[in-house]
Amino acid sequence: MTRLISGRRAGLTVCAAAAALALTACGGPDDGAAAPAPTEPAQVEEVPSQATPTAEPTPTSTPTEEASPTPTEEPEPPSLPASAPTVVSVPAIGVEDELMELGLQENGLIEVPPYNLGSPPGWYVHSPTPGEIGPSVILGHRNGIEGGPGIFADLPQVEVGDSIEVTREDGSVATFTIYRTELFDKSREGFPTLEVYGNTDEAEIRLITCDGLNSDTGVLEDNFIAYGALDG
Repeated sequence: MTRLISGRRAGLTVCAAAAALALTACGGPDDGAAAPAPTEPAQVEEVPSQATPTAEPTPTSTPTEEASPTPTEEPEPPSLPASAPTVVSVPAIGVEDELMELGLQENGLIEVPPYNLGSPPGWYVHSPTPGEIGPSVILGHRNGIEGGPGIFADLPQVEVGDSIEVTREDGSVATFTIYRTELFDKSREGFPTLEVYGNTDEAEIRLITCDGLNSDTGVLEDNFIAYGALDG
């Protein structure tokens, strides 16, 4: 099975741990222009009294300076106050389940949901709560206990535009829209740690599971990641 994670709260130290986990975790089976200058009137010559007098030139007015526009402030991105998540739902694939909490193991790697509890999805407690600014991280297995399907067995089928809903302890529901999905070969170097776990300017979510079954070895060799942004 698999999963890995690291988050905004824990900083780069945990990100490094997550990168290591990314390469090892899913080894389970099957798994305006300036105003113009004013013009000066031309000088008028004196003329004899019997001549038709020359009209006095009309002085030009000095154009007024346009006021500079007042800069508009950028609106704050949508966000919610901290509140731990309790249930995650992905309607497009028929998923809804209670969340458990996941921390770090003694070796610095992220915990993964245990099989003996039915392989529930888990929220990484060192990442922001869903709806807070930053990437909230939830992981789940592709495979369940005794070889059955895990909670995120169909996660690789989600598409950009699909929703992720997270119910929180305060009774609110944080709704995210998936804007990107990524399949990452765990055997490659350069896991996009910062893209997955690094700080963000908006409230986002990451759902992570394993993918890419090697039929010869029975090992799931890839990580599938769904990126979502909080609806405004």
